[in-house]
Amino acid sequence: MPSDTLPRFAPPDAAATPLHILPQDTFADWLGAQPERLQAWVESCGFRAGLGEILRVPGDDGALSAVLMGWGKPAAHARGRFAVARALSALKTGTYKLDGPLEGDDLNEAALGWLLGGYAFDRYATQSPPTAKLVAPAGIDAARIEAIAAGEILTRNLINTPAADMGPEALEQAVRDLGAAFGAEVISTIGDDLLTANFPMIHAVGRAAEQAPRLLDMTWGDTGPTLTLVGKGVCFDTGGLNLKPGASMGLMKKDMGGAATVLGLAHMIMALNLPLRLRVLIPAVENAVAGNAFRPGDILSSRKGLSVEVNNTDAEGRLVLADALALADETPPDLMICMATLTGAARVALGPDLAPFYTDDADVAASLAVAGTRVRDPLWRMPLHRPYDTMIEPKIADLDNAPSGGMAGSITAALFLDRFVTDTARFVHFDIYGWQPTAQPARPKGGVGMGARAILEALPEVLNL
Repeated sequence: MPSDTLPRFAPPDAAATPLHILPQDTFADWLGAQPERLQAWVESCGFRAGLGEILRVPGDDGALSAVLMGWGKPAAHARGRFAVARALSALKTGTYKLDGPLEGDDLNEAALGWLLGGYAFDRYATQSPPTAKLVAPAGIDAARIEAIAAGEILTRNLINTPAADMGPEALEQAVRDLGAAFGAEVISTIGDDLLTANFPMIHAVGRAAEQAPRLLDMTWGDTGPTLTLVGKGVCFDTGGLNLKPGASMGLMKKDMGGAATVLGLAHMIMALNLPLRLRVLIPAVENAVAGNAFRPGDILSSRKGLSVEVNNTDAEGRLVLADALALADETPPDLMICMATLTGAARVALGPDLAPFYTDDADVAASLAVAGTRVRDPLWRMPLHRPYDTMIEPKIADLDNAPSGGMAGSITAALFLDRFVTDTARFVHFDIYGWQPTAQPARPKGGVGMGARAILEALPEVLNL
């Protein structure tokens, strides 16, 4: 990401307009202590400090002297996140400094939300919208929040870019650009070399596309515990020969959202120089339709040695991930995390805003849940329910990539992936959506990261950093 596009706070000595954060339950007391002129202005404008209310206050010369922002009542905040970012759509320009009762996690959320609220995907636009600036509030780690925002924006940009400009080649270039920025090593295995290197399922899924399939392998750091991130990089998913209907294909540029999310998380980790050894594995393919496409009924071999019956070519993500996970498991890290836009079943269960994750490690699960709440990156643990293993065991192969019946689809997908991770003690799989269907504060409609901030927050406890 070019340095001039990174999200930044305004310099601490910048001239800034006060932005007063006013909780509704203390608003009357605050207003009563203000000059009569301000009280009259507030009353005449009908400002009541409801959540998200904005009121500009003119000075004696008519110029803007302050901004009031309603903080509402505590119950209102349970229904949304990044409330301070609501101010951006009203203010648009200028530089501001927060004044109010926010502290700790609330203050961090406000500062991060401001940076993320200024995001717009403008790669194809002739003009970029203006963005109001914020002076870093006292009491936050500004550099950390800027690094987190930069990683999230990298994720959003990668997801939002259409497949014509974000195919396997462009995704590889994005990995190489990120690696070059932080001194990481990047190795790629491409096309028929995947067969020589024993990645048969990555090759099978991607061989019908114009751009060759590939496995991207980035490593960084030489001391500390080991962390491996595996991200699904299906740059576009037609469904293959089990062709998706048009309505389902429209968002499939986001099917590399797992890869985009682990790259955003990797950016955060490297920018913050965390004391660990990082590996990122991304199988980058396009699931296309051509005469050499893999077929329903095919039996595929895998790197792990397990055979897989293909009962639906639209369940391709777990196939490419399986080979990458098997590679990662050959040198077991202290923690392995897989992120993928894997199943519609996860959306049916939890909707677009809540990221389900699977792990057998109760301590890791607890750390992630607490971290997600703290940094407003909500997660929900789902069960690796072993009695469902029989659902992914067909009669003519070791595994079935798409069991019939339609039940527990997210769980059976997670169980499928778990078969390829046998030596890593701690493994977590995220079945994310990677898309914001309607605009919300700090999250415009489009690509969005899920789970990365929670993972980052949990790493010091999980890996004893």
